[in-house]
Amino acid sequence: MRSIITLLFFILCFSLPACEKAAPPDYLNPELSIEKRVDDLVSRMTLEEKVSQMLDQAVAIPRLNIPEYNWWNECLHGVARAGEATVFPQAIALAATWNTDLMGELADVISTEARAKHHEAVRNGDFSRYKGLTFWSPNINIFRDPRWGRGQETYGEDPYLTGRMGVAFVKGLQGDDPTYFKVVATPKHYAVHSGPEPDRHHFDAVTNVRDFYDTYMPAFEACVREADAYSVMCAYNRYMGEACCGAPRLIQEILRDDWGFDGYIVSDCGAVRDIHENHKIKKTAPEAAALAVKSGTDLNCGSVYNPALLEAVKKGLITEAEIDVSVKRLFTARFKLGMFDPPEMVPYAQIPYSENDTEAHRRLSLRAARESIVLLKNSDNRLPLKKELKKIAVIGPTADSYEMLIGNYSGTPSTYVTPLEGIKNKVSGNTEVVYEQGCNLAKTGPITHTLSSEMLSFDGAKGLKLECFKNTDMTGEPYFTKVDEIPRTENWVYGAGIPGLNRESELSLRWHGTISVPQTGDYNLTVKGNDNYRLTIDGNVLLEDADNDGGSTRSNHIHLEKGKTYELKLEYVKKQGWPGLSIEWEFMNVDPFNHAVEVASDSDVIVYVGGLTAQLEGEEMRVDYDGFKGGDRTNIQLPEVQLDLLKALHATGKPVVLVLTSGSALAVNWANEHIPAIVQLWYPGEEGGTALADVLFGDYNPAGRLPVTFYKSVDQLPPFEDYNMTGRTYRYFEDEPLYAFGYGLSYTTFNYTDLTVPERAEAGDNVDVTVRVVNTGAVAGDEVVQLYVRDREASVPVPIRSLQGLKRIHLEPGEEKEITFTLTPKNLSLVTDDGRRLLESGDFEIAVGGALPGTEPATTAVVSTDLKIDGEAFYVD
Repeated sequence: MRSIITLLFFILCFSLPACEKAAPPDYLNPELSIEKRVDDLVSRMTLEEKVSQMLDQAVAIPRLNIPEYNWWNECLHGVARAGEATVFPQAIALAATWNTDLMGELADVISTEARAKHHEAVRNGDFSRYKGLTFWSPNINIFRDPRWGRGQETYGEDPYLTGRMGVAFVKGLQGDDPTYFKVVATPKHYAVHSGPEPDRHHFDAVTNVRDFYDTYMPAFEACVREADAYSVMCAYNRYMGEACCGAPRLIQEILRDDWGFDGYIVSDCGAVRDIHENHKIKKTAPEAAALAVKSGTDLNCGSVYNPALLEAVKKGLITEAEIDVSVKRLFTARFKLGMFDPPEMVPYAQIPYSENDTEAHRRLSLRAARESIVLLKNSDNRLPLKKELKKIAVIGPTADSYEMLIGNYSGTPSTYVTPLEGIKNKVSGNTEVVYEQGCNLAKTGPITHTLSSEMLSFDGAKGLKLECFKNTDMTGEPYFTKVDEIPRTENWVYGAGIPGLNRESELSLRWHGTISVPQTGDYNLTVKGNDNYRLTIDGNVLLEDADNDGGSTRSNHIHLEKGKTYELKLEYVKKQGWPGLSIEWEFMNVDPFNHAVEVASDSDVIVYVGGLTAQLEGEEMRVDYDGFKGGDRTNIQLPEVQLDLLKALHATGKPVVLVLTSGSALAVNWANEHIPAIVQLWYPGEEGGTALADVLFGDYNPAGRLPVTFYKSVDQLPPFEDYNMTGRTYRYFEDEPLYAFGYGLSYTTFNYTDLTVPERAEAGDNVDVTVRVVNTGAVAGDEVVQLYVRDREASVPVPIRSLQGLKRIHLEPGEEKEITFTLTPKNLSLVTDDGRRLLESGDFEIAVGGALPGTEPATTAVVSTDLKIDGEAFYVD
């Protein structure tokens, strides 16, 4: 909009005699190169103005026609935190599809919705967070240890799979226009970052050179060199003693010099402050800011750069010319997004708001959810189920969970289907479906629910009225009001879409309306808040924390009657730091555990849906249940209360189907021995319940594959803090897993024949590998063809095997296809002690099939042959 106004101004000016000598500045001339336009714009800015543009919340500069811009946006698996949008399966679930074509299609849809939402926001004068076109996704860190809570955001444990998925995602986001980016993608967190979450602000990750280049770097290199990602986010932690956001070797030497990256670097939020406050690498904020910018970190998510960079210039720690380099990179991105050009010149600016959250996008989310489901066990072909069963008992803490569907870093679906709803929708009208939650996710006792709009109302609408004040005493007129629908979220503040919300802002918030309960009895209400709060029911204070400086959880009981409405008011004061607030409720007058077993005891089949949600595993969380710590896990077992319920259900003698929900591996050893059918659902997005029902009842043949190893116990692993790869992931793990990387069953069977590989090849040559795959079963299905390389004669330690090719294909019964892979010298190379890639002479094993060699189930096969490499050559791009 502002670009149009500017253009009209110049057209009008040129038509008037008084403006005959006036000319538009070069930076507003679309006919000039972006480089010239950026140089011109930056040359007109003062030092203070330049620094003001280096924060995630960049202020407007009216005299230069620069609108305010918030760089912070998220789209891990759909446009996040900006209201309604299509919610796709969580990233780890997308990795389980092993489908790079789907990944590219999905990312293109996400960027379409991003453009639609952005331009609608600009038309309404909304420049707040989560409305921009610079997205801090994907997360391509290696999921090296199942205890890491943020592993759900990644594409798994393998560098090749992560790289292929990351490249497809980045390309889909950024688009293929030769002039403009659709959006800017930001692979993160560069470069060696995967927990522990509670220690991330002061942790030093240490690896050997081979692990650094062979495990942690390949996906970043692929996203930069192949997909041309225009932004990268540096991590909180140190690597080998250097803060990742102040590391010349990581950023300048490797990323920029070696890989040719010419985009901008953004810090993780607060990472620049960590340089002096937590890592103690520098003593002061100006020193930390100067180090970060000189190292190549252009954009500070946080507030250190302003005013610390101004002081750093005065002290001679950095020059204005060095700051100019970063500012030019940032404005180059904004110009490449078309922000200073007439909208009619920018093809993506024509995307209407109606392209957000469409039926076609919902169908794609359903497709992705179907393709992500992994069938882990199916003894005696227990699945698929019959739709004409008399009674199905659906039990478990995530069977009807909205939170489970969406994972973390998600948008808000306009509609969604839980597993319970999906099963109800699927079966015939003569089938009774009964449901009981049975237990909490991780604690014993009464069941805890997140308070949401189902029980709340204001003036006839679902939810509560929200009033926001730019002070801490709720005085004056609110600057923002809305009827907040209170989605089922662990953070009411984030869920409300409040403009102007950031770590530094001081706000006070008030929600009010009425509450009604589903049954008469005693309720325990719990408030979790980061700052001060007060909860009143019918004018009586039920819970209050007036002295809280760092977060607290408080509970109290109240008797409420069904059919009555009660006035509810929740007041919250946010002072400093990230805001956090939520209410949970428990009904105290029933034993949910025994009631669930009783309900299930006369059913034909029990479908238990349980595991984890993003309320247990995630980013730097306050979770203190047994087995969980700060967002990470200390063990990988199914929570004890859930295992007890599963055992009690099994003891009824009724057949049990176990559906696991999680963003990481679960050690379900008892279930693997006793439960006949096990399905891994992940966090499947808005259509997860429909996808699950399609698989359970045979309307979709599952073909997902594990992107991570499912271990039997953390006792099989090195310490969590150890970043060396020995003993981790399928590439270096020599023990027996519960379920292997690449594993997944089908309702049909596949066979592999005619594997063709040259007997010998010269070092430096490409090697073609062909194989025939046939569906030998009675139903159609997808197969995931996987190619693994094993170097039998390496001169240095190398992986046991490495994935170096993948292809998901569809085959009708009896149909066969020939698949061809091309192995490049890089695919066959190893990393030397000094960090170079070398293709050595020697013997290699090439294995192709539907699973990791040696772990193939009965539904697929693996074939292998030998390859001899003559000579040796260092790999150079």
